[in-house]
Amino acid sequence: MKTFTATPADIEKKWVVIDAEGVVLGRLASIIAMRLRGKHKPSFTPHMDMGDNVIVINAEKVQVTGDKREKPNYWHTGHPGGIKSRTTGEILEGKYPERVIMQAVKRMLPGNRLSRVQLTHLRVFAGAAHTHEAQNPEVLDVASWNKKNTRTA
Repeated sequence: MKTFTATPADIEKKWVVIDAEGVVLGRLASIIAMRLRGKHKPSFTPHMDMGDNVIVINAEKVQVTGDKREKPNYWHTGHPGGIKSRTTGEILEGKYPERVIMQAVKRMLPGNRLSRVQLTHLRVFAGAAHTHEAQNPEVLDVASWNKKNTRTA
């Protein structure tokens, strides 16, 4: 029996929408990363872009466990002495709360060229409205999969 390897003609991409309201950030990011890579499909091929297009709504209402809301996120500007930080809570309450989910998913994907292409198939929106109604996305209810996926603050 030969091992199946998907070709571009075999790949079928779907659109899925995930509501992040009340869902724990790490669990949500791992589910999104699995969907973007296509590991949920029986025909998964590691070197092909076969994942789904994922739309995340209500990114500002995502939950974090423990004291991770006060944990600082560091970055460097590239200038001498240019290390900066901002807590996860400040980012979630700021102008672009969707960046928390983008960064969590980015760090759960492998660091190569293919994962950078796969990350472009993720669309994150802070509110409940999104601009991809024409694609007729399928709703994925991540909160009901496991009671540990949700948390009430």
